[in-house]
Amino acid sequence: MHPDASNLWRGPRWALSVLLALLGMVGPFSIDTYLPAFGAISRSLGASPVEMQQTLSAYLFGFAFMTLFHGSLSDSFGRRPVVLWGLALFTVASAGCALAQTTGQLIAFRALQGLSAGAGIVVSRAVIRDIYPPAQAQQVMSQVTIFFGVAPAIAPMVGGWLSAHLNWHSVFWFLTGVGAFLWLANWRLLPETLAPTQRQPLRMGNLLRGYWELGTSPRFVLLALASGVPFNGMFLYVLTAPAFLGEHLHLAPTEFYWFFLLNIAGIMGGAWVSGRLAGRIAPKRQIRHGFVIMLAMGLLNFGLNLALQPHVLWAMLPIAIFSFGWALMVPVVTLLVLDLYPHRRGMASSLQAFVGSTANGLVAGVVAPLVMHSTRLLALASLLMMCVGLVSWIYLHRHWPEIGRTVQEA
Repeated sequence: MHPDASNLWRGPRWALSVLLALLGMVGPFSIDTYLPAFGAISRSLGASPVEMQQTLSAYLFGFAFMTLFHGSLSDSFGRRPVVLWGLALFTVASAGCALAQTTGQLIAFRALQGLSAGAGIVVSRAVIRDIYPPAQAQQVMSQVTIFFGVAPAIAPMVGGWLSAHLNWHSVFWFLTGVGAFLWLANWRLLPETLAPTQRQPLRMGNLLRGYWELGTSPRFVLLALASGVPFNGMFLYVLTAPAFLGEHLHLAPTEFYWFFLLNIAGIMGGAWVSGRLAGRIAPKRQIRHGFVIMLAMGLLNFGLNLALQPHVLWAMLPIAIFSFGWALMVPVVTLLVLDLYPHRRGMASSLQAFVGSTANGLVAGVVAPLVMHSTRLLALASLLMMCVGLVSWIYLHRHWPEIGRTVQEA
């Protein structure tokens, strides 16, 4: 923690949570807002389906690659400069997307968006732990998750309205405005939370030692897998929503919002309970509760799909409760990751985000196309991804039982 942490943020905790949640929402907004405009962009630029997919792949590749470095840079230069430079580049890239006249230009600026969009979500985690002791940090992390949960619902609606009533360029002008607003808000409000005495020298040897230290640590890798992979048990259904909701549940596109509302409610509810439990029960008990809920819902979902034809009355509820279990445990696991190596919190946040974004990319590009046309395969894939996280946590618990054992005081 910063030696003067109590004086860095004098406002209410929820206000900092909103500021940091908005930083974390830059990434999802960059994807979900422009997806409804795919058709309009394709017609306007004469882009093929492969080229349109490249506009998404360029962003995802840039995002995953740069998450390795945002945190490390913040460990050396401080949290504020990395956030502000990231937002500035994101704003410029968004304007470039809005002005793009060819598919190649759009792909290039989308890649620049991806390279800059991850700064907020990576650095914000380190900021929380820089300021607050464990129990309070868990409360703030839970509040961030609550606010962050509305992004997947708002972004497609905003993008769909803009592309329908204005044009596809307006979607990227909107993102330009978001970037400019957040830059100004963070320039005015975000404190520097990393003390000069705690900064790491930006030398190649020091960076490589840090990546080696974390990347070869079984505790770190297992915690990163426990937090990053189970999310895809729910995210798989989001990625395959047109097939799952349209083909299997026979819902009209105008009715898809029910699925997203249920999952958002699950995430927000789990995060709220996580915050309420902070400092009251041991972290490992809370993590166990989250995994028990996810395992029960994963098995129930798979069993129902084996026995019954999918129906809207029951098919969406297990996924929403699964989301509740994930949001209940993930703030705790994230804090355990950050506290393994307090002198490299930024780098730890970077590598944790990299594990999560890599898993998301593999699910989007490989798993989802293979299983999207069968509800049984969807349920099985969801269960197996949750089990990756569960097995990681069980192995960690057995070999390092002291992790997460003590109730942290506020």
